[in-house]
Amino acid sequence: MRGGDELEQVIASFISQLADRKGLSERTQEAYTRDLQQFVAYLQSRGIDDFNEVTRAGILLYFSALKEKGKSPATIARVTVTLRSFIHYLLQERMIDHDPFLMIESPRMDKTPPETLTIEETEALLEMPDPDTPLGLRDKAMLELLYATGIRVSELISLEISDINLQLQFLRCAGENRKERIIPVGAITIEWLDRYLKDCRPRWVKEADRGPLFSNRQGGTLSRQGFWKIVKKYGAEAGISKQITPHTLRHSFAVHMLQGGADVRAVQEMLGNQSASTLQLYLNKSGGNLKSVYDSFHPRAKRQIEDQSIDTKE
Repeated sequence: MRGGDELEQVIASFISQLADRKGLSERTQEAYTRDLQQFVAYLQSRGIDDFNEVTRAGILLYFSALKEKGKSPATIARVTVTLRSFIHYLLQERMIDHDPFLMIESPRMDKTPPETLTIEETEALLEMPDPDTPLGLRDKAMLELLYATGIRVSELISLEISDINLQLQFLRCAGENRKERIIPVGAITIEWLDRYLKDCRPRWVKEADRGPLFSNRQGGTLSRQGFWKIVKKYGAEAGISKQITPHTLRHSFAVHMLQGGADVRAVQEMLGNQSASTLQLYLNKSGGNLKSVYDSFHPRAKRQIEDQSIDTKE
């Protein structure tokens, strides 16, 4: 095995090449780096100081050790992808002369529907922030937007003020693959965003047309961990016993749309997914164009339309 500093450089070069080729987010790069560092530590604990000494049996033993530590199938699957890619990189750079991953199959993941909130639980969560306080108003707007669009938490906190168009009611978002997508935003969410931008954001961000859409009290970007502490707090206050993960509202958005009859491909486009494998676990019915699908099937958009219909009749 190379020296510590040299090894860190090898890992850093691999991650950099992979990030450029696949457009990985910083969070994914950190996960891959952590996977490799833990694998190297395991090798060193077994007296292996050269990557050429890594064998098929050794890799299988490592996976067994991860299972014994209680690592989830999803984590082991990610580690497999990381190590396989790293080994191929070492082969290309002629740092090793054989592939220990030959004849090792990638672990199969059981495709089970992710846990989601019911519409009633989602409504309860969205009602928890106090919009009469600056922080409560910001949190209300964030939760509404997250559920309204199904974007990832990392995408939410990376939004710039220029990414939202209140008048045309759409959001511009760049996903992990750096592919930009346009997502409709319902009228209820637009109203909360408008109120937040007028009454709250100017307190923390001096430039009205620049900077993060959502900020902390110092005007800086929110952290992923900080945001999910906020969500967990409101989840507890709403009496939701389910464990809320960074993707709970994203999954709930998809499931509620599909259960309402939205087309899988339209929801897939809004989520920015490359594969519809997860969505195929749910309903798969045909729908119309993106905006009409959203207005017809998103619970918050449907409620706005129903409210307007009642007002017209009155």
